[in-house]
Amino acid sequence: MEAATPLPFAQVRVVGDALRVDGLVVDDECAVRQAAEADDPARFVSDAIAIGARVLDREQAGANAEFVRAEFERAASELNVQFVERARAVAEGMSTVITRHFGDESSEAVQHKVRQVVHEVSLEMQRQLRAELLSEGEQNPLAQFHLRQVALQQQAAKAQSEQMAALHEKLEATRLEIERLRAERQRLEAVEAERERGTAKGRTFEEEVAEAIDAIALAQGDVAEAVGDRLEAGRKVGDVVVAIDAANGPARGRIVFEAKNTQLSRPRMHHELDDALAERNADFAVLVVASDEKLPARTHQLREYHGDKMVVVYDPEQGPLALQVAYSLARARVRLRKADAGDVVDLEAIRAGAERAIQSLAEVQKIKQQLTHSRSAADKAEELVDAMAATVRANLAEIEQLVAAAAAGGPAEPA
Repeated sequence: MEAATPLPFAQVRVVGDALRVDGLVVDDECAVRQAAEADDPARFVSDAIAIGARVLDREQAGANAEFVRAEFERAASELNVQFVERARAVAEGMSTVITRHFGDESSEAVQHKVRQVVHEVSLEMQRQLRAELLSEGEQNPLAQFHLRQVALQQQAAKAQSEQMAALHEKLEATRLEIERLRAERQRLEAVEAERERGTAKGRTFEEEVAEAIDAIALAQGDVAEAVGDRLEAGRKVGDVVVAIDAANGPARGRIVFEAKNTQLSRPRMHHELDDALAERNADFAVLVVASDEKLPARTHQLREYHGDKMVVVYDPEQGPLALQVAYSLARARVRLRKADAGDVVDLEAIRAGAERAIQSLAEVQKIKQQLTHSRSAADKAEELVDAMAATVRANLAEIEQLVAAAAAGGPAEPA
């Protein structure tokens, strides 16, 4: 950009809304440099003048504001001085008035009169409040509350009395039930003591077993004898001894029955039965227990152990069927041992008959259990039980025929 050529004169005038400048020369270094760098020097000059005008206008406004603020501060200071003077004059006047009307040395002081009035009003309010609180009428604000409290206390006392009465009845009923249970327990303990008296065994159960075995032996032509209290070889082992065929001549063998109303362990069972065999000079030993729960551990009823021992459950209320099976199996085993060497014995037939008898007995027990749980089918179940019991007796008779045939010297045809 070429350097500006100075004109002989400069003229600045305002025409309408425009500022006209003729022959103006600006030698400010910053202005010259920025104008030289600008794309439109004329536009730059116009903007520079506009911006500079606004800056000057703002500076002028700030100067005016400073002047106005200084004037306000001066006026406020003068007004403050005047207010303080007037406040001091008013305070001095008020002090005189207050001293006259509120000073303690003045008999006309307002506080004395106010204090007297408040005291009189307080006494009157206390008197009225005391009268209201002590009265029994509706004007007493505590009367309704007192009545409600009395009613609630009476209701709570009544409820507590009823609860105590009910609790007393329950305690009395509980006491009577405890007495009844105690008496029942004592009775059961007396019964159990009676059963365990003498030999630490169930005496009553032993007698029932002896009676049932005697009935079975009588039908077979055998002789049963209760020997629980009798010493035979130095010890009281074995409760009932059966002499096979002793009703018709010399005994062909002996079976010993040991009755227990308590549970034995399996080793104890074998020990007891071995002692019974030795002490009673028997060929076969049978342990009789009162229920399935009293079977020795890991044992099954009607199963032979060591070829000369067996255990069976006898419940007098359920009948002697299981005892009959055990009796017949033991009797057959003894008779087979006593058979002559030349006798022909069908062992497989005897074994099969014994298995059928045991299976039939299991069915009988299952049916009896069903009878216990369902009485609605009692009549039909009883018929099934009788039929199955007849089958068991037929199996036992078959075993007897086979044994008898073996003893006679020749096999017999099954019935």
